[in-house]
Amino acid sequence: MNPLSVHTHSSTAGPVLELAGDLAYDSAPPVRDLLFTLDLEPGQQLLVDLGGLTFCDSSGITVLIAARNHALAARATLALAAVPHHVARILRLVGLEPVLTTYPTAQDATDSWTRRSAGS
Repeated sequence: MNPLSVHTHSSTAGPVLELAGDLAYDSAPPVRDLLFTLDLEPGQQLLVDLGGLTFCDSSGITVLIAARNHALAARATLALAAVPHHVARILRLVGLEPVLTTYPTAQDATDSWTRRSAGS
């Protein structure tokens, strides 16, 4: 098992959560708790960068749903970046692909938010 590392920082769009390693039963609860400590303002984007994720089980998927719910409650958006193929497949299989917006990179997600914000 690969230990999970979690890094947070801010971008122009809002908070960024970078995950690397295994997002599984043991590592998911602290990530979920951390989500709710992130300051998220209406109109911002919560970005979850999954580029370093090596494994994700149902507990990890639950964290992604919790991130979406946190963003919705704040009247913000959620963006997933650099979603590994194995995680994208799970999202497709469980029917979450239509409700979770994904981007190839974190920069693509931030650029998209910037374009949307400039247009409003």
